[in-house]
Amino acid sequence: MRISFCQALLTGAIVLNLLILYYVSRAQQQMMEKRQGQGKGFKKASLTASGVVAAGGLAGGLAGANREISTRTPRLTVLLREFEDFENYVGDVARSFLRQRPEVPFLVVADSLPYPPLTLPENVRLLVLSPSPDQPPQAHRPEFHVQTEFVLLVPDGVELDHGRQLERLVRELEGEGGGAVRLVAAPVLSRTAVQCLHLHVNLKEWTAAYSLAPLGSSGSVCTALQGDAVFLIRTEDLFNLSLPLARPLMSALFIQTALRGWKVKLLEGTSFSASHRPLFSSAHNQWKSDSRLKEAASQLMRNFGLKRLVWPDGRDQWFGCSKETVRCFGTVHDATPEYLYLDRWTPPCCLRALRETTKYVIHILESSGVRYWLEGGSLLGAARHQDIIPWDYDVDLGIYLEDVPKCEYLKNLDSGSLVDANGYVWERAIEGDFYRIQYSEANHLHVDLWPFYPRNGVMTKDTWTEHKQDVEFPEHFLQPLVPMTFAGITAYGPNNHRSFLELKFGEGVIENPEYPNPAKKRLDRSLQ
Repeated sequence: MRISFCQALLTGAIVLNLLILYYVSRAQQQMMEKRQGQGKGFKKASLTASGVVAAGGLAGGLAGANREISTRTPRLTVLLREFEDFENYVGDVARSFLRQRPEVPFLVVADSLPYPPLTLPENVRLLVLSPSPDQPPQAHRPEFHVQTEFVLLVPDGVELDHGRQLERLVRELEGEGGGAVRLVAAPVLSRTAVQCLHLHVNLKEWTAAYSLAPLGSSGSVCTALQGDAVFLIRTEDLFNLSLPLARPLMSALFIQTALRGWKVKLLEGTSFSASHRPLFSSAHNQWKSDSRLKEAASQLMRNFGLKRLVWPDGRDQWFGCSKETVRCFGTVHDATPEYLYLDRWTPPCCLRALRETTKYVIHILESSGVRYWLEGGSLLGAARHQDIIPWDYDVDLGIYLEDVPKCEYLKNLDSGSLVDANGYVWERAIEGDFYRIQYSEANHLHVDLWPFYPRNGVMTKDTWTEHKQDVEFPEHFLQPLVPMTFAGITAYGPNNHRSFLELKFGEGVIENPEYPNPAKKRLDRSLQ
């Protein structure tokens, strides 16, 4: 078959176009690889999926990241997390930093899209953490949006006076190597000085305790700070935390770093100014901010499983159960409460409620002339801890059956229950022939009263539980009853309590603690 001149010409044109397309594609690919190798900004796919919104509604994506007017490669990203939608100075903070260091990436992070919208410089990026069903997961994960070695965490209203402040922070953190100091901080000059604190977090006891730390001569090293400060941390360290950008940011950060044994160094001679202090122009806006932070702190404590904060002045702040709420754990199965499976002990708010209920019930019994004594695990706690056993979930008292009519709250409890003037619930237990006093109608933490009567010198009763300590015992242990320290008060217990406990639990029970049902969960004594 012959090919005409026109056909040959058309074939040549097609081949030429294919060659041109091939070389153009190769050139574009080489340019993209070169740009990525230079580390200028994020990959386009990551930024397109980020849901970032810049000032005036413009998308702050790849173009914003690449508009660097300096040739230096930035080593840190400035990240602003703590601000309020209704009144803030986020735009001023960003302009202050970019005026001194225009090449430094600046990232604003919010839980949801701020309203009213923020007015930001065009090369500042906004990351919204709340997920959107039409975007991939990395769109809302901050670790995909920070490409530098360090992250500088700054509060709202702060200003950068000169770039040497950033260089000093980086130099100080690099000088610490990979040791315990994983953050360096510089104070923000405001009305309140920054304080160096020690923070001890005990997850087993659901508690975080702050105490004041002494200042050093060459910068203070501590585990937490109180007050306005700017923090530098390695990006890898920040995003290895479980909740790197939770609010309140400082509380969330230091709880997690303290658990890892990390420390923060508070620098001397380096500080940041803040022209916007106080941050809010009205008492109402200050109240709104305080309310939001309080709500955020409560949610943070729930996420971390912390029920009690102890502040440096000794003040307690509670995040657990109360008289108006249900207790922190559900129905107990196999004598093993659910928190033991989490390798935790009784929440401190529950212990507080048990102590209050015990003190109240003992006062009623004593004023009514009812003879009582510490029983079972409660007596064991008094002997071992002078308190409730740290993992126990109720209090047990024995009483003389013949004394029940002496107490107004007990004598008419053959059926039903009684709520007294202080909100405690008195009832005859449905599980057996004993009485139960609950902390409140909502909160069922309780004290159990076990009625015994003497028969031929032996204390006995008509119904028994499956608990191994629920056995008869000689009445001479109660003659006389002796005072014992328990739950912050003086209560009464059997004389020769060691023999009494070993009769019920076995030899050496005081010196050898164990969980109530070792077949389900054993106590790791090495962690006590």
